[in-house]
Amino acid sequence: MFTGLVEAVGTITRREERGEQARLTVALPFAGELSLGDSVAVNGCCLTVTQISIYEASFDILAQTMEVTSLGQLEEGAQVNLERALRVGDRLGGHFVQGHVDATGEIRDWSEHGQDHRLEVSLPPDIRQLCIPKGSLAIDGISLTLADLTEDSAICWITPHTVSATHLGTAQIGQKVNLEGDLLAKYVRQQLPSTETNK
Repeated sequence: MFTGLVEAVGTITRREERGEQARLTVALPFAGELSLGDSVAVNGCCLTVTQISIYEASFDILAQTMEVTSLGQLEEGAQVNLERALRVGDRLGGHFVQGHVDATGEIRDWSEHGQDHRLEVSLPPDIRQLCIPKGSLAIDGISLTLADLTEDSAICWITPHTVSATHLGTAQIGQKVNLEGDLLAKYVRQQLPSTETNK
């Protein structure tokens, strides 16, 4: 379990293709504090540490993860958002994030407005059903508040701190991002009777 509060930004130093799978090695500031088997959210995707050195950690990416997330498109030199798993007793400053990516979207707008940025991301129908104005959505592992919604996109306003503390400083229009819908919304939708809006 994670909070969606990005702890650090890392850089992919190696990408090794292994058939339909891959191994990503990431330079990250807290490598020395990790143990084999620890969980780290990489761009919002919960991955298991499989190898550690002083400054780097490696993660094996399964074929299904490559298909569902944007991790399969990441190349050496790419920056990624990082968050270690939530510990019992930690403050929950974002929202409950499992690190289980539901789908990917595409950045449609990334523009400066004064000191802030406007971020618009496309939403697949299944994710759109989980979203409400002022609700939460994890985008590449960042817990964001939905300022507005269209029929097929989410609009968020990004503060200077979030730009500097995440990989959004290098974001580009057309970039693929990982999406995880709100956990509570998923459970509510599961309990509601089937309707035309949630088929």
